[in-house]
Amino acid sequence: MDNVLTLIAGHGVEGLDSSLVFEVRGALRALGAEVGNAHWLSPERACDLTFSGLDAIKADAIASRILEGWAVDVVAQPLEGRRKRLLVADMDSTMVTGETLDELADFAGIKDRIAAITARAMNGEIGFEAALRERVGLLKGLSEDCLGKTWDRIEFTPGAHALVRTMKAHGATAVLVSGGFKFFTSKVRETCGFDKDIANELIVADGMLTGKVGDTIIGREAKLATLNAFSAELGISPHLAVAVGDGANDLDMLRAAGLGVAFHAKPVVAAEARVRIDHGDLTALIYAQGYGDDEMVN
Repeated sequence: MDNVLTLIAGHGVEGLDSSLVFEVRGALRALGAEVGNAHWLSPERACDLTFSGLDAIKADAIASRILEGWAVDVVAQPLEGRRKRLLVADMDSTMVTGETLDELADFAGIKDRIAAITARAMNGEIGFEAALRERVGLLKGLSEDCLGKTWDRIEFTPGAHALVRTMKAHGATAVLVSGGFKFFTSKVRETCGFDKDIANELIVADGMLTGKVGDTIIGREAKLATLNAFSAELGISPHLAVAVGDGANDLDMLRAAGLGVAFHAKPVVAAEARVRIDHGDLTALIYAQGYGDDEMVN
């Protein structure tokens, strides 16, 4: 078999019904594919169907059509190189559930104003660098203590720790790259076990935010460059990398990675990404690489 179709039930919803898997398998066979038996990676949650004789994109399309209205994600890809050797992950609204800058702005009483700019930037409506400088500028004079208070509010996305730990346990390198700030990415790196974190620097003086960021902005180009640089360092093709993110500044690295995943993404990203996880948590990226529950490290 050349390809694999993975069906993954959404987080916190009813399990994946075997009858749905049977229906998808039948549809693939009706299109002329040779299809293997269902292989359950996680009982009633994640299932593989290996197949050949049919393009992966067509298999994805027919499965998605059958599963429309069901909280089930679909990932179709070649079997070769399925288990990736590099993870490059966004932080805000990906590894953690919210936007750290928006939460920081809450302490200045301007969360709604900042969040509106964030939403436009993440949907690609305005340039990321200009939007970042504008938002940080509005925080001038905020106490540095608010960084720690913001961190106390942060919640990890379900599956965040398992994704990093499982991939690293099987020999992969994990890199966190964010348009957010080093104060937060360093803590996510330490907690989840990333090998490296790359982010913007907030400038602080006399215990106050100055309203400025470091000269080098980590945006769309820098995220793609990070994927390419670490792939080269490991001596692998980006095909052997998985990249995950939700915003417009993630799109280039998602397109370049062998498994580029738009995770509960903004509309412009969801529309353009090859692979989408709309229902599942971050363990979906583990199942998409063919790891079963018995191989998962929580």
